[in-house]
Amino acid sequence: QVQLVESGGGLVQAGGSLTLSCTASGSLSRINTMGWYRQPPGKQRELVARINSGGSTVYADSVKGRFTISRPYARNTVYLQMNSLKPDDTAVYYCNLWPVPQQSWGQGTQVTVSS
Repeated sequence: QVQLVESGGGLVQAGGSLTLSCTASGSLSRINTMGWYRQPPGKQRELVARINSGGSTVYADSVKGRFTISRPYARNTVYLQMNSLKPDDTAVYYCNLWPVPQQSWGQGTQVTVSS
């Protein structure tokens, strides 16, 4: 399996911005569709954005127009640019494959948005 490590989280005020990074070690293929997931406190994990090998993206309605997922060519890294953050965006953010994630999830990175 690919080892996935998320980073870039932190504490920001509402309206602020943050960029998350997902670094893959091993053999992540560019044919794999990658997704960013998040799990708010006390809630289930949900997909917020995904990107396929051709660069096509899909976003959850709750983040459309605010978040941007990207994967630079020749890089085993996936990014999530988060703008106009809201308190409801507070969650632990994870990256993984889509539609079937690896069984082994990373530690995730905490994003906290204050009002």
